[in-house]
Amino acid sequence: MKGISDEPHFSVGLLEGGTSLCDVIDNHIYEQTWSEKKAFFVADLGVIMRQHVRWRTHMAQIRPFYPVRCNSSPGVIEVLAVLGTGFICSNKFELDLVQSHGIPCEDIIYSGVCKQVSQIKYAAKTGIDLLVCDNETELRKISRSHPNAKLLLQVSTEASIQDTDLSMSFGCSLKDCRHLLTSAKELGVEVVGVRSLISHECKDVHVYTNTISDARCVFDMAEEIGFKMKILDIGGGFGGSDTQLDLINHAVMSMVDQYFPPLSGVTIIGEPGSYFVSSALTLAVNIISKEVVVQDCQDQAHADDPYPSDEPEFQYYMNEGVYGCFACKLTEMVITAPNLQTNTCSKGPVFSSSLWGPSGDDLDLVMEHCLLPELNIGDWLMFSHAGGYSLGQPLGTSDSSTPPVFYVVSSRDWFDMQDLGITQEATLKNFSLVPYFFNACLTDAALSIPA
Repeated sequence: MKGISDEPHFSVGLLEGGTSLCDVIDNHIYEQTWSEKKAFFVADLGVIMRQHVRWRTHMAQIRPFYPVRCNSSPGVIEVLAVLGTGFICSNKFELDLVQSHGIPCEDIIYSGVCKQVSQIKYAAKTGIDLLVCDNETELRKISRSHPNAKLLLQVSTEASIQDTDLSMSFGCSLKDCRHLLTSAKELGVEVVGVRSLISHECKDVHVYTNTISDARCVFDMAEEIGFKMKILDIGGGFGGSDTQLDLINHAVMSMVDQYFPPLSGVTIIGEPGSYFVSSALTLAVNIISKEVVVQDCQDQAHADDPYPSDEPEFQYYMNEGVYGCFACKLTEMVITAPNLQTNTCSKGPVFSSSLWGPSGDDLDLVMEHCLLPELNIGDWLMFSHAGGYSLGQPLGTSDSSTPPVFYVVSSRDWFDMQDLGITQEATLKNFSLVPYFFNACLTDAALSIPA
């Protein structure tokens, strides 16, 4: 089985006979002892399928549209495509990627807030008409470059305003919506719906109810001006627990029944991103350097620091950092503490430790405080829930590259997929299922790491 780089076709290892994800990771680590040690992902595609089933169970009336920037690995896109998910794309690369998987144009939304004219023209050329817009400058660009565009008006929400100061620059306020709608009418650009920007895990379901109430106001404005809108995008913010999904669905659908009854013909969509992929991918990274810092009581930033001042603190440098696979930290997502490789000694005392990327940049701090036994250069750490905002173009040094992804699925999940109508022959065109042969002694590796 080979890793994925830019190839559209990929292999998926079928796990049988009790082979676990840890076995797969250990096998790949073992293979790298004979060559350069590189970070890599292991993706369990069965997790994505199970998340889809949960969404369909708890959010049946809301169609998912997946934001590709959350994770653009080919296996993720392929599985979500055959499950009937729509896609949110923010650039030409993502548009090309989802179209290469046979996604109909009507199931693709081009969401970039500040779009290049060339990419707007590319969307027009390839038949992608659904575009997001939140200001008059963007509206005029679209009217010149894509006159057949159908716009979703991005409206600022309570959640987007509370996220960060930067978030306030995105989304049209309610008081500005009428002017933008009027301008669209004058320019001859059709507006077909409203998109709400809720990008992080939302703790308060009232944000969604307020969003729907605001959307109703925008729909009424649009109707007065002469538009017939038919799409309501409630945004993202889905954490993934059954309780949260049930609460959101109950709150949203009660408001939808009031403001957008079935006879209105309005389609409700949502944007689950990390919900689908976060728990599906595990990232394995290697320790490439370490430093010992002797703590001093006078130098401690907090008087209640839980770590003893007379013990050393270890700074570990990994072969991936914030400018690579831990870019999720830039989105304020929480990075979970890592696990040690199964054959790494985990007994003995633990010490205050910090984890850094390879750049040497002060901003390349992945985790400031965690308790770990003393590690050695060459040891491996495993980060679970690493699928969200971890696979994209590297931001750091020129010699960095995207780590390979190794796809697996358990035999049980594969049979469940077939029960959903997903078959390798009929729908998974770029998908090759191969038995995963795991050697318990790690002496005859079954898979190879790409150069």
